[in-house]
Amino acid sequence: MADKSNIVLIGMPGAGKSTLGIVLAKILNKDFVDADLLIQNQSDKTLQKIIDALGPEGFIEVENAVLSGISATNSVISTGGSAIYSDEAMKHLAEIGTIVYLQISYDSLKTRLGDLQERGVVLKNGVSMSLHDLYDERKPLYEKYAQITVNVDDLTITAAARKVASAVE
Repeated sequence: MADKSNIVLIGMPGAGKSTLGIVLAKILNKDFVDADLLIQNQSDKTLQKIIDALGPEGFIEVENAVLSGISATNSVISTGGSAIYSDEAMKHLAEIGTIVYLQISYDSLKTRLGDLQERGVVLKNGVSMSLHDLYDERKPLYEKYAQITVNVDDLTITAAARKVASAVE
């Protein structure tokens, strides 16, 4: 039986996976792993440069390989918003931890995100894809993989982290 001591955060870009993840790790006395930083470190490029060089599908392959190779224990793992495009990676993450979907409404997301181009967001259908299209495409995937769903609308990072902590304990 795999060690399920990890908490894996999934959700839209801007839902707070990285920021909330750090606070959550402190609350639960766990280590923190930022999958986006792992990808950048292993590729020696920013996420946006990887997407520019390899295209969305190429980036998803790199992300899948990195996520599938994570062997953390007692950690909060923050994934990139596009992790859910990699079934293999999501199965691996479910084996090593509990997958928590940080749910956020479209309106909250629009307020938080600003420019998608600046964030290294994977737009599978190219740069013409709107935030609403992205939201509609990813939401059912987050719901499919989530073991626990926590709505983080209108919560401060600390309040959202506490809500997740109580949901996983």
